[in-house]
Amino acid sequence: MENKTEIDLKKIDDIIKNYDGAKEALLMIMQDISDIYNYVPPEIIPVLVKQLGVRESLIYSVATFYKTISLKPRGKYIISVCTGTACHVRGAEKIMDAIRDELGVAEGETTTDSLFTLEAVRCIGCCASGPVINVNKDTHGGLDRSSTLKVIDDYKQLAS
Repeated sequence: MENKTEIDLKKIDDIIKNYDGAKEALLMIMQDISDIYNYVPPEIIPVLVKQLGVRESLIYSVATFYKTISLKPRGKYIISVCTGTACHVRGAEKIMDAIRDELGVAEGETTTDSLFTLEAVRCIGCCASGPVINVNKDTHGGLDRSSTLKVIDDYKQLAS
């Protein structure tokens, strides 16, 4: 079930121009591309190489180092479960288990309908509200199994 992403090269050019084509802005450019597609499609890598004058290996280094960048397609909703110390001691593993069970995916995987991607992150920065998840840029804290499943259901309803 291979989904081909439709690339808008004008948008890519606009992003690169926004940073004056500066190779030092590679990370920000890749983040902006990820904001559009939820990943950096492989067809864009040669464009970045040519327009920024960087090596392909640098692009892969950035993409594999930073958690916010992915080279694989991700779901419409990226669920990041905080596994930092404060969330861990408050039950982050139970939250992760609830999401795995509900969506039928393991950490790092995307649902077959491309709606959700499940990730673990070290810290979201909301230690007092743990356990916490981010769904894209929305933060949900003070979770237990049932409230986590309610959050997931809300996003399913939003998508339909």
